[in-house]
Amino acid sequence: MKKKIEIYLINVALCVAFIGFFACSADKETPQNLTIKELSVNTNKIDFQSVESNVDVTITTGVTAWLMNSSDASWVKISQAAGTSGTTVVKVTALANTTTQSRTAIITLSSNEAKSVQITVSQVGIAGSTGFPDYNTNPIAADASGMSSTAAQLTAKMKMGWNIGNTMEATGGETAWGNPKITKALIDMVKANGFNAIRIPCSWNQYLENSATAKIKTEWLDRVKEVVQYCVDNDMYVIVNIHWDGGWLENNVTEAKKDQNNAKQKAFWQQIATHLRGFDEHLLFASANEPNVDDAAQMAVLTSYHQTFIDAVRSTGGKNAYRNLIVQGPSTDIAKTNTLMTTLPTDNIANRMMVEVHFYPYQFTLMTEDASWGKMFYYWGAGNHSTTDTEHNATSGEEADLSKLFLSMKTQFVDKGIPVILGEFGAIRRSNLTGDALALHLKSRADFYTFVVKQSKANGLVPFYWDAGGLGVNTMSLFDRSNNTVFDLQALTALQDGLK
Repeated sequence: MKKKIEIYLINVALCVAFIGFFACSADKETPQNLTIKELSVNTNKIDFQSVESNVDVTITTGVTAWLMNSSDASWVKISQAAGTSGTTVVKVTALANTTTQSRTAIITLSSNEAKSVQITVSQVGIAGSTGFPDYNTNPIAADASGMSSTAAQLTAKMKMGWNIGNTMEATGGETAWGNPKITKALIDMVKANGFNAIRIPCSWNQYLENSATAKIKTEWLDRVKEVVQYCVDNDMYVIVNIHWDGGWLENNVTEAKKDQNNAKQKAFWQQIATHLRGFDEHLLFASANEPNVDDAAQMAVLTSYHQTFIDAVRSTGGKNAYRNLIVQGPSTDIAKTNTLMTTLPTDNIANRMMVEVHFYPYQFTLMTEDASWGKMFYYWGAGNHSTTDTEHNATSGEEADLSKLFLSMKTQFVDKGIPVILGEFGAIRRSNLTGDALALHLKSRADFYTFVVKQSKANGLVPFYWDAGGLGVNTMSLFDRSNNTVFDLQALTALQDGLK
């Protein structure tokens, strides 16, 4: 049926052309006024990953009839092979490429009333899936203005940081996890309460305009830029990262995913870095969040992800040529980082790299029910152990352990000119306790916060408190974001005490 329609349309078009020819011959003035009709598409190039996917192509034309074919490439399918004047959307589908070889095809749009138009289609093989476009489309000359601080000099200017958690990284949108949209008033309030640095956990993958090309929506890039501006306007330092983001990188630090993830890492950071390139040294970029790594082989893959990040940012030029960049340790676990992160990616500018770790001694900070292997810790630190609820006293992760871990970061990195960002720390405010038990727990928690901040500063780490918003069960929130007021004064005071 498809072939019959095509033949019919071709015959109609030939007849129209034939009649037109004799009509023109009969009137010598007509050829001078003859206009070629429009025949255009919204893109002349489509790049597909190895998986089956599709892209919409918009045809705009004034011709009587047009035909579309895909140069006998059986792996390219088009939803409509013929049409008439007006605007038509045709879905172009690339079937999965199960080979290791890339492949190309040409889609031709033709009419006897207009010049033919071609669309080049390419698809990478299943191995080395690197078919994203190059988004470093307008690199500019290096610009050192406002970028004079080395990593060590910059971290010396940071006092203490605060995470805008569960917001810009929330699946489903900025407010999907219950927090209001970030406002300048919120950032002003955080600054007024002793923080001069902000970490913005950020999602990108859900904001793609086209998953096949890894194109991030301009509207989302603009929104991130707006929030960064709130911080910079307050003379605050701000970190933008690629957070969990659906786990495409964090859960796939593997040789099997290495090429595919490096391609996405490059595409994302080229776009992020270009869009935010105008900010001075107050803005820092962080490669990832908590990449899951357990051994040296995975660490080598993670290092490749970080190398791609650094190369992509630097390649965009401008202030990004000098921007301070942050790479994450394996699982951002201090002990793992001390053991496995024996080498760092290379950078073409010296002394502009930092390492990031997180700190959550689990039984005290996050565990919400007792297990066969261990109990929750309600009470932490010297002088804070309960004499009546002894099974919930901390037996690890206290002052001595914390001091040893933080010192390892100083020895491994800080003393070598590589500052360490303690990108997240915090402890839940346990909702199941009352009376004296709650009071002792809250004192333990406050002492933990003060000690973390003091030991961070003593060992050259910059502490960033994790605040996910929400004021319900087992919260860590410092602030009520609904009205920009302090919610947990005891915890906030404890953090501030750590800076004294």
